[in-house]
Amino acid sequence: MFHLSHKMMRSNTYHLLAFLFIALLSGCAGDEIRKQTFELGYPPDEPRFYYERTLTSSFDVKEITAADSLRQFATGTMGSADGLGKPYGVAVHQGRVYVTDTVKRAIVMFDVPGKNYKLIGTEDGPGRLRKPIGIAVSKSGNIYVADNSAKRVVVFDRDGNFLRAFGNRSLMSRPSGIAISPDETRAYVIDTGGIETQEHHMLIFDAQTGEHLQTIGTRGREEGNFNLALQATTTPDGTVYVTDSGNFRVEAFDRDGNFKLAFGSVGRKSGQFARPKGIASDPDGNIYVVDAAFGNFQIFDPKGRLLMFIGDRSQTPGPGRYMLPAGIAVDEDGRVYMVDQFFRKVDIFRPATIKENEGFLGGEHYVKPKKKG
Repeated sequence: MFHLSHKMMRSNTYHLLAFLFIALLSGCAGDEIRKQTFELGYPPDEPRFYYERTLTSSFDVKEITAADSLRQFATGTMGSADGLGKPYGVAVHQGRVYVTDTVKRAIVMFDVPGKNYKLIGTEDGPGRLRKPIGIAVSKSGNIYVADNSAKRVVVFDRDGNFLRAFGNRSLMSRPSGIAISPDETRAYVIDTGGIETQEHHMLIFDAQTGEHLQTIGTRGREEGNFNLALQATTTPDGTVYVTDSGNFRVEAFDRDGNFKLAFGSVGRKSGQFARPKGIASDPDGNIYVVDAAFGNFQIFDPKGRLLMFIGDRSQTPGPGRYMLPAGIAVDEDGRVYMVDQFFRKVDIFRPATIKENEGFLGGEHYVKPKKKG
């Protein structure tokens, strides 16, 4: 009898210790599971950016509760994670990361400081998305998404509530990119067009009313024209930058669509392009361009002079490794968000000028919402 009780006591002690150990790990899993055990800096000698974390599923942001810890202890898992299907575009506003997903037919929201995860655009109604690709967020937090199949732009508020839509099949054939002017008055939509059409445009809309104001460019190599353009971004001074993918360059326009400059050429050297896709800008007006063939993003100053690049093409997953990179965004604090479709992830890079707990993503400005009622 004593022998049996002793075994039971040892077993209960073991289980208690195991539970406490798992609970301890689970308490920090949401923040630590995707972090490196060492800092990965770019460039290695004098880092200007550090790899910070990766987002792939709801488990990367959800709050680990006591029930989750108990479930993990009992079953070995915390349940099924809702992961990215085929991500493409990304936009960020005050710690919320919005990713377009063409398989889920939705915008996936990772609210990092709020520890929340949700899908936007999946409910039946006027805001239902079919093939969301390009995405942008205005300064006030409204989300603009280019729906490639529905051939329109859909606008949601910061929480994912449908506000309005504009554009139609008579104006767009393959809307793939969108950017919003700093003053939120204009929306610049990239209509990629196709191999057999000359309709390769940048369309300018009134961002509030949806009125079509102007169409810029046609298919061609001349300044101001496009060949399979894909994405766009705006800088604080109102300049619009477009990845003109088929011409292996970036073109810049003023707020009214007048051509300003172009940079880049086809090639394998730094500063050149092979498959330029996503484009973003930082608060200083620098330009970030994703190249799917290089497996990296290159950073240029506003005049197109190369500053540095981050990332490597790889068939093996890991921080800073990409097989099919697509969208990119830079937040208010200078953090960079890079999407890879093949590895179904968003890598986040932190500028060396701020610490992990600083800025919106670090929770420095987060205010927990009050409970209703």
